Amino acid sequence: MRPDERLYTIFESIKEKIPFKPQVALILGSGLGHLADKLEISAVISYNDIKGFPVSTVAGHKGRFVFAQIGGVKVVIMQGRVHFYEGYNINDVVLPVRLMKLMGAKVLFVTNAAGGVNENFRPGDLMLITDHIAKFVPSCLVGENIDSLGERFPDMSTVYNEKLCNIIRLNAQKAGIELKEGVYLQFTGPEYETPAEVKMSRILGADAVGMSTACEAVAANHMKMMVCGISCVTNMAAGIMDKPLNHKEVQETADMISEKFEKLVITSISDMREILD
Repeated sequence: MRPDERLYTIFESIKEKIPFKPQVALILGSGLGHLADKLEISAVISYNDIKGFPVSTVAGHKGRFVFAQIGGVKVVIMQGRVHFYEGYNINDVVLPVRLMKLMGAKVLFVTNAAGGVNENFRPGDLMLITDHIAKFVPSCLVGENIDSLGERFPDMSTVYNEKLCNIIRLNAQKAGIELKEGVYLQFTGPEYETPAEVKMSRILGADAVGMSTACEAVAANHMKMMVCGISCVTNMAAGIMDKPLNHKEVQETADMISEKFEKLVITSISDMREILD
C-alpha cells in the first residue's frame, strides 16, 4: 500500500472516534507525557487500537492520542511518539503528524528531551527551537510526492513560525522562566553521540541534539502547518561533562523540570487563540 493510501485508510478508520476538529497538534517527548494526564480529556485513542499504525516501544511513552482543550484551544496530543531508531521507516515516523493534519490541526507544537551542545546550557534548561538540522536522518519527502499534502519542493527557510515563537517567548517572560534559544540537530540514535560527533554538531551550528522532532517538523512544513517547538535540555552531550550518559538521567531531569515546562506549554497554547480564530 502506498504511503498516501495507508494514511487516508487509517484516517477513515478512526475519524468517528475523533471528538472535535483539533486546532493544535502537540507531541510530548521523553519524560514529558504527564501533561496530558492533567487535562480534562474528551477522548483517547490508543495507537494499539489503530490498524497499521506504528506503536511506540520506548519506556515512558504511553502511546496514545489524547483529545483535550487548553485555554479554549482544541488540542490533539501525542502522548508518546515513534522514532526512526525503533526500526520504523521515516514515513512511519511522520505518519502521526500527517494524520493530525488530516484531523484539522493547523499548528504542530513539538517537544523533546535533548542533549545540550551549547556549552552555555545546563541540564534543566528549556530551549526554544528556532531552526533545525535534519540531514542525518532520511527525508520523509523522498519518493513520490503526496500532492494532496503539499508541493514537491517545499521552502524550508522559516520552518519555525515567528508568531508562535514570540508567543512562547512572551509566556516564558511572564512566568519568569529563562528560555534559551537555538538550533536542534536530529541524529538517528539509539546510541548517544560520541564527543567527536558532539564537536561536529557544534561546528555545524547546533545547540542541542536528539533523536526525533526535525523529521516531524519537515513533514508539518510540507503540509503548510505552523510549527513551534521546545527542547528540554536533560543532559549535556558527551565530552562536555565528565560523566557517561544514560536514559534514566534523561527521564529524571525531565521530571524535575516538568512543572515549568508544562506551565509554558499550557499558557502558550492558550495564547495561540489569537492567531487560530
